[in-house]
Amino acid sequence: MTTTPTGVPAAMSESGTPAAVPARGPSRLLHPDPMVRRLARLTLLNCLGNGLSLAVAVLFFTRVLGLSAAQLGFGLTAAGLCGVAASIPAGRAADRWGIRRVLVVLVALEAVGTAGYALVHGYAAFVLLACAVTAADRGSSAVRNALYAEVLPADRRVAGRAYLRVVTNVGMCLGTALGAVVLQVDTRAAYVTAILLDALSFAVAAVLYGRIRIARPAGAPAGPEAGAGPQAGPGTGAPTGGRGPNPALRNGPFLAVTTLNAVLCLQFAMLEVGVPLWIVKETQAPRIVVAGTLVVNTVLVVALQVRATRGTDRPELAARACGRGGLLLAGSSVVLGLAHGLPAMAAAVVVLAGIALQALGEVLSQAGGWALGYDLAGEGAHGAYQGVFNAGTSAAMMIGPALVSTAVIGYGLAGWAVLGAVFAAAGLAMAPAVRWAARRSQGAAAVMAA
Repeated sequence: MTTTPTGVPAAMSESGTPAAVPARGPSRLLHPDPMVRRLARLTLLNCLGNGLSLAVAVLFFTRVLGLSAAQLGFGLTAAGLCGVAASIPAGRAADRWGIRRVLVVLVALEAVGTAGYALVHGYAAFVLLACAVTAADRGSSAVRNALYAEVLPADRRVAGRAYLRVVTNVGMCLGTALGAVVLQVDTRAAYVTAILLDALSFAVAAVLYGRIRIARPAGAPAGPEAGAGPQAGPGTGAPTGGRGPNPALRNGPFLAVTTLNAVLCLQFAMLEVGVPLWIVKETQAPRIVVAGTLVVNTVLVVALQVRATRGTDRPELAARACGRGGLLLAGSSVVLGLAHGLPAMAAAVVVLAGIALQALGEVLSQAGGWALGYDLAGEGAHGAYQGVFNAGTSAAMMIGPALVSTAVIGYGLAGWAVLGAVFAAAGLAMAPAVRWAARRSQGAAAVMAA
């Protein structure tokens, strides 16, 4: 790929034609690639709505819709199962009918479904709607990851995703701050307005995704517009078949990497559920430390995520990043467990130190996982591979809260140590899985050569 004098790959314009990238942009915060900047604006808009909705969702469901805590828990669990199940068929649909087309449909369904919460009056209707919205959300996440594989150069995908993840964190924080205002107003009209604004963000995102054009690779035969014709091949974003057995489900090394990455993703349940419960129930740390842990994590992820992608350009290096991330997560777990029994201020310092280690492990394990999710996938079936990879992540997010709250918190330091050992084992097992993938690839190449 052509590079600028600074070593940054020459960007593509939003229409898919080469565009010059200045060595120094107007702001260090702006990405040099126009496509990444376009995706960042879209991501920021959508995450503002998501953050706003997330901040008020529990009170909206319980106080406005009148659901009990048990009803809400059951409904969200059922929705989580639907989300796991939706990722794989959504990815295959993208391969068959076009990434952009399927993504627009799924995001539009999220808009309609989210707005529908304002009209729900019965519990059965809530459960069905929650299942539909979550299925569309998880499916669109898989297809969106496949879109990144098509619109970003192969050697810039992971760095691009890291930049978008930083934007996601910023957007969610800003949206949550808006949600705090809604919580302070505390009226039905305010809650409903917040939900409808989230729905509007999905609707606008659907329109913007529909305007993205996926460039035809250099040397590829001319054909229908990307995403619209049956003859387009790998790399065009157009339908590539999507029929027959799912190649990702027949790729043993990829399934192993997907499973190991899902285990590492249990860290999010540890951060969002396990740590708050641990602080409140098992330590003397002030409760405000719960908010402090989220601040520390967010600041470090925003500051370090893009940098953490450096050195993940080959599968073996990405596996090494996952290994280091797993060890840092293991250290974080043990440090968090040591907070039990300490005086209030000492416990607070230990907890925040553990969260700092968790954030370092997070940026490394995520960078390595993204790289492997793309590097080990077939270029002509990104939808299928990202669908399977996303299903693993979704499964971890579904079972993680129950697993951490029951199998870790109740057993003190021993429970945290076991969780740490699981993180370390998953991270270190990435290297053998990648070597397995390399042997499989070499064997397939030898068969084709024969």
